[in-house]
Amino acid sequence: MVTYSGSMDAVFKALADATRRELLDELFREDGQSLSALEGRFEMTRFGIAKHLKLLEDAGLVVTRRRGREKLHFLNPVPIRLVHDRWVSKYAEPWAAALSDLKTRLESPMEKIFEIYIKTTPERLWEAITDSEIRGKYQFGNTINSDWSAGGRFEMGNPKAGGLLGEGENVELDPPRKLVQTMRALWGEDVKAEGTSRITWEIEPVGDSCHLTVTHDQLREGANEELYGGWPMILSGLKTWLETGELLTTPGSLMYT
Repeated sequence: MVTYSGSMDAVFKALADATRRELLDELFREDGQSLSALEGRFEMTRFGIAKHLKLLEDAGLVVTRRRGREKLHFLNPVPIRLVHDRWVSKYAEPWAAALSDLKTRLESPMEKIFEIYIKTTPERLWEAITDSEIRGKYQFGNTINSDWSAGGRFEMGNPKAGGLLGEGENVELDPPRKLVQTMRALWGEDVKAEGTSRITWEIEPVGDSCHLTVTHDQLREGANEELYGGWPMILSGLKTWLETGELLTTPGSLMYT
């Protein structure tokens, strides 16, 4: 595995190739595709497609999951978010808009997977996920309150906005390794109508860092993008705060969960 703290060269290398960009566009169009499905959309050998997918996976731009005998490929927009936050937003807003568009317009939302490496301990990362004050530092000012018991309720709010923005249940807690929650968004009538989805946080120690995977699933086909579109920015902000103690300030922050 390649950590994001040292993999920006791999990200830029992966994005420099037209075929790999087309593969990302294809996963953008329909997430969670098998190698066979992707092979059918390109005039290239199965080996060639597999080689490009491996480079995208090594760069963290693609995440794979086994479903029975098939290996499915998911677009992971977090590295693109990190490129935007570190470089692009400083120099060219049109580039930022293009990257943000690739990041947010994910049209097959049954299951969304986001990965990031953070130089911290599992205990400190768990605290950052479950501590309401810390959560507000990287999740657009939104706080989360819960007794953090299995089966217990949690509520998400924002002191500046007022009112309840989200609620749900803590389905599974295994600190500092895994947290599974159901969530119902309440910040607007359009997202209220989407009903309940599920969010799984998984922490894996890797050397002096942690591999964090956030899986947002049980979303209906065509679900409102606001439910999951903010994760790359949230995780980028979490990484920035844990590694530097600074707040990430990026134009265009929306109140996603």
